[in-house]
Amino acid sequence: MRIQKKKAFLFAWRIMVITLVNIMILVMLLDSGGAQALSKYGSTGSEVTQIQQRLTELGYNPGTVDGIYGTRTKNAVISFQRDYGLSDDGIVGPLTLEALGLSGGGGSGGGSYGGFSESDVQLLATIISAEARGEPYQGQVAVGAVIMNRIAHPSFPNTLSGVIYQQGAFSCLTDGGVNAPVADSAYTAARESINGSDPTGGAIYYYNPAKTTNKWIWSRQVVAVIGAHRFAI
Repeated sequence: MRIQKKKAFLFAWRIMVITLVNIMILVMLLDSGGAQALSKYGSTGSEVTQIQQRLTELGYNPGTVDGIYGTRTKNAVISFQRDYGLSDDGIVGPLTLEALGLSGGGGSGGGSYGGFSESDVQLLATIISAEARGEPYQGQVAVGAVIMNRIAHPSFPNTLSGVIYQQGAFSCLTDGGVNAPVADSAYTAARESINGSDPTGGAIYYYNPAKTTNKWIWSRQVVAVIGAHRFAI
């Protein structure tokens, strides 16, 4: 009887040790980034601050930028997720971070984005800001997407600078609009379009019907209307 009790005790002890070891491994993985922590209601820290700053830039209202993920921040995240077709659970996971433009490091620091350098991001953001000033954020991404689509299209130069500086391509380069301060949201829109976001569905042209004097552009097939711009192929 004593032998059976001793065996049962040793078995239980081994199970407890194995469980504790697994818990320690999990904690180590979390600490080292082996598992990705998600920002959600109740979270605090620098990532929450970045999320709040980005939401504010994009016209959502997360409340005070204080690094505390409270009710107003959660509601702002939900509104953003609904606008971008994401699961509106109020949790900032990888997809929401990417849509916010924070998954690639955010800010204006160094790095590359899908083969494009930070200077490319700066150039694209400058054009987006000049061409889509006053447009909704999705409209800014759409202008960036048109530029990216042109790079891949055989009728246009195959580099970012080539597309942007192609003669007559963008009026902001000749009317001085490119010299205006670059909006913060344009940097996010540039990164998002470089990462493949395209709310136009493949457009290679865009125009404002209230301003254009180009009769040819009216002959192009319109595939999307976002803000004041029509996007065409």
